[in-house]
Amino acid sequence: MNEIDNKYIEINQVDMVFNTRKGSFHALRDINLNVKKGEFITLIGHSGCGKSTLLNLIAGLTNATSGTLLCAHREIAGPSPERGVVFQNHSLLPWLTCYENVFLAVERVFGATENNTKLQKRAMAALSLVGLSHAEKKRPNEISGGMKQRVGIARALAIEPKVLLMDEPFGALDALTRAHLQDELLKIVAKTQSTVVMVTHDVDEAVLLSDRIVMLTNGPAATIGEVLKVDLARPRDRVTLAQDADYARYRTAVLEFLYHKQSHPAHEAA
Repeated sequence: MNEIDNKYIEINQVDMVFNTRKGSFHALRDINLNVKKGEFITLIGHSGCGKSTLLNLIAGLTNATSGTLLCAHREIAGPSPERGVVFQNHSLLPWLTCYENVFLAVERVFGATENNTKLQKRAMAALSLVGLSHAEKKRPNEISGGMKQRVGIARALAIEPKVLLMDEPFGALDALTRAHLQDELLKIVAKTQSTVVMVTHDVDEAVLLSDRIVMLTNGPAATIGEVLKVDLARPRDRVTLAQDADYARYRTAVLEFLYHKQSHPAHEAA
């Protein structure tokens, strides 16, 4: 792996301060992190620790107050198709079908360089990747919450991003649907070899999916408290891992950080 691949995403000395009506709010301080190409990173911490703020900085949706963010050695200066984003709210356009929601993204990114046939193939391939070819003509109000999230993932993957950024994409789903989509995401990432940065509140989700778990301290002025390498073989099976001693050890390490080193009485159960 070359230098660019080892430091595919570089976050150096990043601070984020928001100006509010009540004065300045120091959300993040001294954030330093390198992400390898093809690595799956999760960001975890208590509510208000700046996880989504950090993800938005990587997406280029927000500009850091100080410090630098690079992707493939190029400065992140704004949103780009090289960084696809999936939010907790799927943000689908309700008047468009599943296919049309994906095609819209494909057309915006590749429309100037590819003909309509190629664009259609890209959209259908993305829907197929998330197992939704059968739902291409359905509108968002005709499908389940889990299917909507899969359309959102398909839309992000259809533009062939170098980095997939996910902000609690399964947070609003029931436990069984969440588990199913976690398993699907594992398969998709294995197939696409995507670099992924994902925000989560769920400890088990973090351990199941991640190569490394980045644990943030409590805000304000949150920073990276610990980084845990999850050395579990892939492909991963949740049923097998439930009995795995290493899985239990990683899970305990994250819980120890969240509930002992960074105790927060108002925090919801993970």
